[in-house]
Amino acid sequence: MTRGSPDPTVIVDGTSFALHGNNFSYLFHADDGTGDLLSDHFGGSVTGPMPTDPTPIVNGWTGMSGRVRREFPDQGRGDFRSPAIRIRQSGAHTISALQYQSHTVVKGKPALPGLPATFGDENDVTTIIIHLYDKYSLIAADLMYSVFPRYDAIVRSVTVTNKGKGAIVLEDLASLSVDLPFGDLDMIYLRGEWARETHRQRRRIDYGLQGFRSSTGFSSHSHNPFLALARPSTTEFQGEAWGFSLVYTGSFAVNVEKCAQGMTRILMGFNPDQLSWSLGADETFTSPECVSVYSKDGLGGVSRSLHGLYRNHLVKSQFATANRPVLLNSWEALYFNINSNNLYRIAQESAALGVKLFVLDDGWFGKDYPRVSDTAGLGDWVPNPERFPDGLAPLVKDITALKAATLKSTKPSTNLRFGIWIEPEMVNSKSTLYQEHPEWALYAEEYPRTEQRNQLILNLALAEVQDFIINSVSELLSSADITYVKWDHNRCMHETPSPTTHHAYMLGVYRVFETLTTRFPNVLWEGCASGGGRFDPGVMQYFPQIWTSDNTDAVDRIFIQFGTSLAYPASSMCGHISAVPNHQTGRTVPMEFRAHVAMMCGSFGLELDPTELQPEERAIIPDMIALSEKINPIVLTGDMWRLSLPEESNWPAVLYISKDGSQAVLFLYQLGSKVNHALSRVRLQGLDAQDMYFVDGEGPYSGGMLMSVGLQYCFETDYASKVVFLEKESVR
Repeated sequence: MTRGSPDPTVIVDGTSFALHGNNFSYLFHADDGTGDLLSDHFGGSVTGPMPTDPTPIVNGWTGMSGRVRREFPDQGRGDFRSPAIRIRQSGAHTISALQYQSHTVVKGKPALPGLPATFGDENDVTTIIIHLYDKYSLIAADLMYSVFPRYDAIVRSVTVTNKGKGAIVLEDLASLSVDLPFGDLDMIYLRGEWARETHRQRRRIDYGLQGFRSSTGFSSHSHNPFLALARPSTTEFQGEAWGFSLVYTGSFAVNVEKCAQGMTRILMGFNPDQLSWSLGADETFTSPECVSVYSKDGLGGVSRSLHGLYRNHLVKSQFATANRPVLLNSWEALYFNINSNNLYRIAQESAALGVKLFVLDDGWFGKDYPRVSDTAGLGDWVPNPERFPDGLAPLVKDITALKAATLKSTKPSTNLRFGIWIEPEMVNSKSTLYQEHPEWALYAEEYPRTEQRNQLILNLALAEVQDFIINSVSELLSSADITYVKWDHNRCMHETPSPTTHHAYMLGVYRVFETLTTRFPNVLWEGCASGGGRFDPGVMQYFPQIWTSDNTDAVDRIFIQFGTSLAYPASSMCGHISAVPNHQTGRTVPMEFRAHVAMMCGSFGLELDPTELQPEERAIIPDMIALSEKINPIVLTGDMWRLSLPEESNWPAVLYISKDGSQAVLFLYQLGSKVNHALSRVRLQGLDAQDMYFVDGEGPYSGGMLMSVGLQYCFETDYASKVVFLEKESVR
């Protein structure tokens, strides 16, 4: 493609490359002398020529290669910063010299073999592949850049091919490498633990190497595979920001390095401790892809770009933006104390409240090793004959014959749907599966097999394990009218046969996900890993929603959900009303507050025993269900504006604006009461300043007033909340 091409997204002029979105430009070129790819610009839109940068002054130990901005830095030739690739050559050294050879421009976007990936046709995305080659080791690397201009996003991945005769070992590989010029920057990321996921952390980038990684085998509760960079003055609403999101479910590493020259390098990709991937002659290896976005409108702009891209070009499910049924999950209601009678009783009570989907959680399976606690049964996916003597089918038939009451809802009455909990990647040592196939669990020679939560992990790097899971889950879903699956995963990897097992496991689990979600497209799949232990874009490819945290306390959930929204759309989050005192924190919070927090998520439901509700709680739940069903379409597809953050304000607030801008819904919370104090004011964002809006039927008020002056509401207690509807005057 040449300058003047009718497609303005990717412009090539000799060996200079310009990638453009609606609000950004990404420029780089191949150096004529060295063949290295050098970065020129990643930021606001650029048109026309740019002035040539002065040649760096070269003094001291660092040569020219350590003083320039490189697109794909290799190792061992004078760039002493962290490399994007490290290869142990057949001669045992780790030197590489990958130089530009050619490029290819493709309309649309090629798929990645065996990996989840964004998708789009020629109207959505254009791809350029830069072909690099090391003439000494005969190794090729193809850098793929796919530009989604509507979302100001570039998606990066790398394919390495060994064209030599000897075997090599990939010891480290970054899906994305970006060098930014000298300047002060902050890094923002998501840290946490079980029941305390995705808490926002912001700190200055200082000289030296800083970053984070997961070594658990999975994306983990501790750190999420997401990073944002921002100017120190950047806020939610204004200033430059960059976002990077790795489409991967395994261990990962994020390195941010401010070098001695003051430039900042960002690397996202594999955790090098868990790679060591051997490539024989003519063998190829492809990295997961990493999404990068640019925003001139602050961190909120980063989030909205990622949200839109993921809803429309990552999630494959037909339920990506479809209205979600209000559900009740049996876990916090009954835990392991389940049988046909008490489940049917709770299903009846749920239907009477207006619930549309009843979910049977853990404890339903195991024949010779019944699942009556978490010590046995995993791997034996057959109904417990003592609890379900006739199998699940009769119970499912009875439950799905129940009519969900409409009560305050405007939706027509429907039959209750049935869902089920499974944890197919795991096995208990007390199970028929483990007795027959102990070799299917992850283990390292004679080392003890460490159990966590009384369970081991099946080795999904093995094709026979993948086939077993596919067949077991297929038989279960074919046995009854099951239209929802909660796929759980409750521990991290310990003993593994080799570092390569980690990525081989991921390829196996992706094959399982792809096969089952394709085979059962009408099932609504929900991911879970002790809550948010695998809340990542790789899972989202197959599962349109993910259990955000095992912590159902509404106060804690505000922090968790606001943090998660930094990278992930509300459509992917699940929030439930649980009983009080809360089972995780012991806190007692009003029902309305619990409900309003859960409604921020794309999937709304209950996690309690409806037979134990107080009369005043029972009376309010139908109203909350009706409200959630009214809100749900806007939350699922609308633009999200975080108006005030729980880390910074006693009054966190978030606004969702519908896709066409005609409607909006505001969630406003008060965490602690303020006696004899002026009322807080929430200023809205994202409205049309010249248009007029009704606010809960009052007005109309101008969008400009609502954004400049804002709204005030009076809260008198701790844990108070309000949901406010806005509607453009022109659509009335």
